[in-house]
Amino acid sequence: MNTDLIFDNTEIAFSLKSDSELERAYFLFKMISIEPLVKIGTAATNFAIKAHLPIEGLIRSTVFDHFCGGVNEEDCLPVIEKVYSKGVSSVLDYSVEGKANEKEFDSARNMIVKIIAFAKDNDAIPIAVFKPTAFGRSYLYKKLGKSEVLTTEEQDEWSRVVQRFDDVCVKAKKYDVAVLIDAEESWTQDAADELVTDLMAKYNTEKAIVFNTLQMYRHDRQAFLEEEHKKAKEGNYFLGYKLVRGAYMEKENDRAEEKGYASPICESKFATDQNFNNSLHYIMNNLDCISLFAGTHNEDSSYLLMRLMNEKGLENNDSRIWFGQLYGMSDHISFNLAHKGYNVAKYMPFGPVRDVMPYLIRRAEENTSVAGQTGRELALLTKEKKRRKHL
Repeated sequence: MNTDLIFDNTEIAFSLKSDSELERAYFLFKMISIEPLVKIGTAATNFAIKAHLPIEGLIRSTVFDHFCGGVNEEDCLPVIEKVYSKGVSSVLDYSVEGKANEKEFDSARNMIVKIIAFAKDNDAIPIAVFKPTAFGRSYLYKKLGKSEVLTTEEQDEWSRVVQRFDDVCVKAKKYDVAVLIDAEESWTQDAADELVTDLMAKYNTEKAIVFNTLQMYRHDRQAFLEEEHKKAKEGNYFLGYKLVRGAYMEKENDRAEEKGYASPICESKFATDQNFNNSLHYIMNNLDCISLFAGTHNEDSSYLLMRLMNEKGLENNDSRIWFGQLYGMSDHISFNLAHKGYNVAKYMPFGPVRDVMPYLIRRAEENTSVAGQTGRELALLTKEKKRRKHL
């Protein structure tokens, strides 16, 4: 199998985009590439939303429609069907953030259960996802992570958090829909890890249904993976892991400095890349027990995984291995992989425009700060615009 430079094919990458959608994508990434503009735009958008100015229509027709599937799950269906026509599945991601009371936690749980039920009859949606702090206060995770004793009231509250996780996983198992549990900051992650390990032992009895997330910019995650693998072998259950590089680097480093402890983050981008690729190797050598969702926009890691699959004589669509990218980004990876028959899913955020804005702002800021990412998107879009002009 020749994996050389398949990601350079812009005709396949942007085959679903009309000329006007291509222009809009180019315009958006051009704006995102200008850091002061992102800062001003972020502040202005936050102000406009808080002041209830009528800007939702503008946001919806530009940045929202590029990075999100819709305002609710039904609204996402045309987009889901469109990308699935090219072999790319969707992970519906209810991207409403910053909720903090029991009613909102229950509402988030109900939404994920609804998505799983919605997905069970739709091959285009094989996977659901949620964040631990969507189901409970980060304060509780933090306290448990430090091994502090919960008050009676807090214990009751934590029991409800555990119940919400269980409600989702029992449905996922019943309907055979995998569920990815996203990662949090390191100070809330320990309690989440413990809870997800218990759920894997309970529900991953025949195969991986429940997946945890490993942020590989943390230098301790490879050791954690190996330890969890030991437990799974002893307990006779399967593991599912989504591998990502990570999402909270500045916050992690700032907090470590402020509180005077060693940062959990790798010392360099190179070390993070090594960590990510080492865990890819480890999982591929233990596929009998561990399933993989490789959440990456990195071409080298994607090529590495393709090569490892090839060396092991695996089918491109081996059910234990998924590639994943965010909707609105890295189409050159997603659609070219799908064209070659690999399992590929786009994380497709949805929710009311107002509620999804924190997610969209983070996307813009990440694109500005990740070296080369926006430039790469612009170069590919430019290449495709030129190709179409010469048809």
